[in-house]
Amino acid sequence: MVVVTGQNKVSGNPDDAMSSSDAEDDFQEPATPTATQAGQALPLLPQQFPEVVPLNVGGMYFTTRLSTLRRYEDTMLAAMFSGRHYIPTDAEGRYFIDRDGTYFGDVLNFLRSGDLPPRERVRSVYKEAQYYSIGPLLDHLEDIQPLKGEKVRQAFLGLMPYYKDHLERIIEIAKLRAMQRKARFAKLKVCVFKEEMPITPYECPHFNSLRFERSESETKLFEHHCEVDVSFGPWEAVADVYDLLHCIVTDLSDRGITVDHQCIGVCDKHLINHYYCKRPIYEFKITWW
Repeated sequence: MVVVTGQNKVSGNPDDAMSSSDAEDDFQEPATPTATQAGQALPLLPQQFPEVVPLNVGGMYFTTRLSTLRRYEDTMLAAMFSGRHYIPTDAEGRYFIDRDGTYFGDVLNFLRSGDLPPRERVRSVYKEAQYYSIGPLLDHLEDIQPLKGEKVRQAFLGLMPYYKDHLERIIEIAKLRAMQRKARFAKLKVCVFKEEMPITPYECPHFNSLRFERSESETKLFEHHCEVDVSFGPWEAVADVYDLLHCIVTDLSDRGITVDHQCIGVCDKHLINHYYCKRPIYEFKITWW
């Protein structure tokens, strides 16, 4: 075989020419799989589905119409059963979806007739609707309790960008203290305050207004950190300190953490003249077992 490069022409002289086998070694192209090999590697597409579809969702069996699974175009189920993707089958020929099927029946009932789950299953079905990308079901669930109330609560918590970080700090401090003391529980101090400026009945504000609008130099006189483990606040909303405490306890409880709290006083740190910090201090007790 004669090989021609960009610079030199190689003649047909046996001494100078590259052998046919050498050239093939150097310039060998990837092998193209045969039709038989391709059929063994991947099933042929598109996949055909019957009108009545038997399903195995994580070991739970369902039967539904193909049109039900394709009810809404922009969903994972519609894409899965569009014929463009291969769906494996179990030993009985049911199409297998590797997902917990506990709430799949609720998803099917919505696709069939628009039925919504009972309130106690709303959160769980919502997670399934997210997984299967069923937008209409998500919209309906978000408009009923408890998800509707959760949207309102999250709007309030959105005023505190470090809320989740503070929750993690509470958990971490409580865990370390309990481990250090080899104790069943741990206590920590948490400050929850809505107003930046302390206000008490015996104070006579001498600044610009009751909201204590003040210059930058005056503001620095009141800047301080209460001697606590974690602080939440300030914020501007109708929701008060007790509302935020409820959020903190609820979110810790949802993570399986047992928490009790009580107000143990105020910071009472002297700031300037007759002004003292009156932010409330709460003692949190985290019980681990």
